Amino acid sequence: MFRGVWDPDRYLTFAGQRARPFTDLIAQVAADPGTVAEVADLGCGPGTLTVGLARRWPGAHVVGVDSSAQMIAATPADPPAGVEFVHADLRDWAPERPVDVLLSNATLQWVPGHLELLARLAGHVAPGGWLAFQIPGNFAEPAHVLLRELAAGDRWPALHDLERPSAHEPAAYLDALLDLGLAADVWETTYVQLLQGDDAVLEWMSGTGLRPYLAALSGAERDVFVAEYRDLLRTAYPPGPHGTVLPYRRIFAVGRKPA
Repeated sequence: MFRGVWDPDRYLTFAGQRARPFTDLIAQVAADPGTVAEVADLGCGPGTLTVGLARRWPGAHVVGVDSSAQMIAATPADPPAGVEFVHADLRDWAPERPVDVLLSNATLQWVPGHLELLARLAGHVAPGGWLAFQIPGNFAEPAHVLLRELAAGDRWPALHDLERPSAHEPAAYLDALLDLGLAADVWETTYVQLLQGDDAVLEWMSGTGLRPYLAALSGAERDVFVAEYRDLLRTAYPPGPHGTVLPYRRIFAVGRKPA
């Protein structure tokens, strides 16, 4: 799992676009607010979306978990009542009580072997509870392909063995949830995002997929790598009259444990 330095401010540059899949995910979690006592958000980042879960399920205890000290430091200093944030690796974290709604938004792609991890996560869910997650499914897009190809060059030996994000196809997640005995719904959506500003795709990637590469390089090497990647992105994603279009495929999965 990537443990490099995260930049909460850079991550939130496109806060609106990053929030939409989260909203679309929890819209399919039909947990009755009157019965939900425990909610967990694994990979909560700076917590801006986590606090909204307290409004969706008022009265519940909501915990946000993230392995990045930088992200946890950026969470609200005075969160709503019942909301707390914990610095922990989601692979090791365990709740004190079974969880009624366990969410993970755009995080599991950073966890090697996350398909096998689903059994552990489902084990944290209370009978009748919900497990829901969303991950990017766009790793065949030019922004990622060009990044991997550039890093594979002989000039960048420090980048050859990086742990990179990855995802399975939707059917694999459906099978995994069904094998665990959950009633499952899995789907995908491609958001046709319109980004504004110079080098908008580079700015987007700098908040997520580019982070391991930035962490592995320093000084002049990093500047040269970023400059070359910027040139490749400018060719692959030329700005149009309204901004730069970045298609972004997301994979969603929701499972409910039998009561």
